[in-house]
This record gives sequence, C-alpha cells and structure tokens, in this order.
Amino acid sequence: MSEFTNVSVLKKANCYFDGGVTSRTIRFPDGSKKTLGIMQPGDYEFTTHDREIMEILEGDLDVLLPDAADWVQVQGGESFEVPAQATFSIRVRALTDYCCSFLS
Repeated sequence: MSEFTNVSVLKKANCYFDGGVTSRTIRFPDGSKKTLGIMQPGDYEFTTHDREIMEILEGDLDVLLPDAADWVQVQGGESFEVPAQATFSIRVRALTDYCCSFLS
C-alpha cells in the first residue's frame, strides 16, 4: 500500500535520539495506528509496548531482534516483526524511510 486514505495525522513529530529518528503518527478510523518516519545513520535501541511490524520503504539497516544471536540485514522493500514488551537494536547504514505498524 503506497497511500493511506481517511486517516488523521498528528502534527507534532516524534523525535528520538537527538533527531536521529523522527516520525509522524497516523490514526485510522478503526483505532489502529502507524508511524511514518526517517532514521539517520547510527545505532539505536528501542523498546516496544505493542507488537510492531517495521516496513523499510527505502534504506539499509541491520536489526538485532530479541533473543537473536545474529544481526540481520534489512533493506528497502523488506520488513521485520518485533514482539510486544521487547527491546531490539538497529544499526542504520543509510538514510532509512520506514512505516511502523502497531498491533495489539
């Protein structure tokens, strides 16, 4: 899906890691939400509340998922899933455009 219709967008940006990661929250009529964002090259650690699917639209990164021993490369057109209440690490190699879906 390259476009979302009938959504609400929160104007205030979500900024993390001194602006290294930014996003905007999108809310759907059914109550679900996604964020659309950009990650600058760097190393980041995130903690989830809900289960998340991170779709990489453009870019290149490595992700270390919870309980994984090895980093996995993820590029534009690929995605990965993170369980709820988990911590994961990302090494962004190139400017990365992403869409994160929050699943309850």
